[in-house]
Amino acid sequence: MALSPREQLARRAQRNRTRLKKLSNGRPRLSVFRSDKNIYAQVIDDQSGVTIVSASSLEGGKKQGSDAAAAIEVGKLVAQRAIEKGVKDVVFDRGGYIYHGRVKALAEAAREAGLNF
Repeated sequence: MALSPREQLARRAQRNRTRLKKLSNGRPRLSVFRSDKNIYAQVIDDQSGVTIVSASSLEGGKKQGSDAAAAIEVGKLVAQRAIEKGVKDVVFDRGGYIYHGRVKALAEAAREAGLNF
């Protein structure tokens, strides 16, 4: 039986996270979630199960929305906050999303702001 698009996304996300756990070597994970209206990013320490920093396009003072410009703002903000907390090296967890568009814009902005992945 064929999987629905939602099931395909969930299965791809789980496959990616399993692979990331093997490759992380103790590095925190930069996790991205995108909805139709907003985009969110978190740096998560999986060993202790704690979110170190987070950022989203919902935060005041920034351009709200789900376009690439909002993703760039979120990428810069999450990188800046992570560096302030002493986290420089992360593993990029794109979830089940294809590395394109908003997800790619967020990742490139985080790299330019100083995160290594």
